Amino acid sequence: MQRLVQLALDLWGGGTPASPGPGDEPPASAPPASAPRAPAADTPPATSEPNRAPALDAVGSDAIKKIENRHLPAGTRPAVAPAAEPLGTLLTPAIFRHPRAQREVLLGDALVGYALQRARRRSIGFTVGPDGLAVRAPGWVTIAGIEQALHDKSDWILRKLAEAQVRQDKQASGRIVWRDGAVLPYLGAPLTVVLDPTHGFTGQGAALFEPGSEGQREGEGSPLPGRTLRVGLSRSASAEQVRDAVQAWLMRDARSHFTRRLDHFAPLLGVRWTRLRLSSAETRWGSAKTDGSIRLNWRLLHYAPAVIDYVVAHELAHLRVMDHSPRFWDTVASVMPDYAGLRNQLRDQPAPLWD
Repeated sequence: MQRLVQLALDLWGGGTPASPGPGDEPPASAPPASAPRAPAADTPPATSEPNRAPALDAVGSDAIKKIENRHLPAGTRPAVAPAAEPLGTLLTPAIFRHPRAQREVLLGDALVGYALQRARRRSIGFTVGPDGLAVRAPGWVTIAGIEQALHDKSDWILRKLAEAQVRQDKQASGRIVWRDGAVLPYLGAPLTVVLDPTHGFTGQGAALFEPGSEGQREGEGSPLPGRTLRVGLSRSASAEQVRDAVQAWLMRDARSHFTRRLDHFAPLLGVRWTRLRLSSAETRWGSAKTDGSIRLNWRLLHYAPAVIDYVVAHELAHLRVMDHSPRFWDTVASVMPDYAGLRNQLRDQPAPLWD
């Protein structure tokens, strides 16, 4: 059964001939269509990896809930509580349920509802993303066989589900309140939104001001700390108007920033990129095609420049190696020796929710 489990090293779903991407990893709950969430899915390694997230019991203890009054699939009922404990206090440690779950299984002491899709493939594939656990399996594999594979990888699955929950909590705590004075991360540092009904700046819609610059001064002439983005809107503008204006500016800035970094890394890797498209994908940070076209998620601008460089180098490296083999990672390391730490930052620091 172990051989049935698809072992993947990255989180990206692949479209043909698009490559998997570095964000084969991350952003959370669905934001409005004009401001999509950014990417995180994950697939199990062949062997257990170091636990980079809090232990499941540390996370699950906060998620303890009373068992719901419903029937569970055969073989998944939790153990009967000791006779001395009142039935009304019977608890189950954690519940993880995919919104499209058709089946449930007990893995350790957690109840996991998973989305099952039958597919033409040779092995069982697991994906853990912001929605939970999704399973793709060949039509000839029985439910018992699928759930045995889930039990075989239960430690990995539960750890990734716990990490996804922690990630969602971080995203929720960083939710942006769209108004005058809103703060969002930009190139890894705080950016303050200032509504300017006089449009006292040059540029389309909004303009960036560095700390201490004349255009950044407010009120009695004292400069605001950090960078500010002056937006040409009334201070009574709606949250949606503020959000859309900031997104429009970020997308313009993203295209300029990504183009400069693609031009920097392409010669170093000995490749040529042909076209850049901005992406609003929910589950990937970027992708590359053999014709040299690159897609990059504009929300990467929330991250530090070095993290953005990792994603850019990752996608350009796919123009030489269209997989995630050791040769591919050697190619990435040739221009980004510290790529592993930057990749972890991308996974562990979720982009804020836009809503």
